[in-house]
Amino acid sequence: MTIREYTPADNDDLFLLMWEEGPDWQSYWAEPGRSQYEAALRGSLAFVAYDGTELCGYVRCRDDDGFGVHILDLLVKPSRRGNALGRALMKAVANHYPGHVVYVHSDVDPYYEKQGFTRAGSIFEVKL
Repeated sequence: MTIREYTPADNDDLFLLMWEEGPDWQSYWAEPGRSQYEAALRGSLAFVAYDGTELCGYVRCRDDDGFGVHILDLLVKPSRRGNALGRALMKAVANHYPGHVVYVHSDVDPYYEKQGFTRAGSIFEVKL
């Protein structure tokens, strides 16, 4: 397994991974979301995990100018789950930003609790 920084050359594999994940990721892989997500990728740091030519997972994050690093997306191919790949991707983020606090924005809290991570607050959607 090779983990490296994402490049735009990974887009076809990345959007296929999202498409295979199903409707929860449709707002990312289907237009107009795909164009918006490609722009988000350009403004983020992302890592991809390949086994040969197969994309098995990825993580996307943003640095808050030294106030913390926020993992915004983490996706591992279902057939590759349970092998610590998600943890390895998060470690790639932490290694890229030594000394920074890394936060995860999550809608799958049990996964992160299982990893032994501690809750550092909540995220709320503002609707006015």
